[in-house]
Amino acid sequence: MRRSVEVRGRSTLGRMLIRKTLEVRRLVHNWRRQAEDCVRRVSAVARARSEAGMSTAEYAVGTIAACAFAGLLFKIVSSPEVRKMLSDVIGRALQLAG
Repeated sequence: MRRSVEVRGRSTLGRMLIRKTLEVRRLVHNWRRQAEDCVRRVSAVARARSEAGMSTAEYAVGTIAACAFAGLLFKIVSSPEVRKMLSDVIGRALQLAG
């Protein structure tokens, strides 16, 4: 076992223990601060990514709406009345160019 020597009312072992205790306290404080910073960064990323998911959902709804509109246009253009009208317009344009 170590022998302690009295210096100004405190032993060298006591001073060493106090110094080590303060050092450990500083380390714990730094680790806590780093952990809090990490939590802040992770929560900021999580908030940003939750918004990204909403944008993806909005794009999906927009794509479905565009497909529905394209289907409607296809039905209209492929109807017999519109087909006849388009072929008449194309026929007249070819006669004029012709």
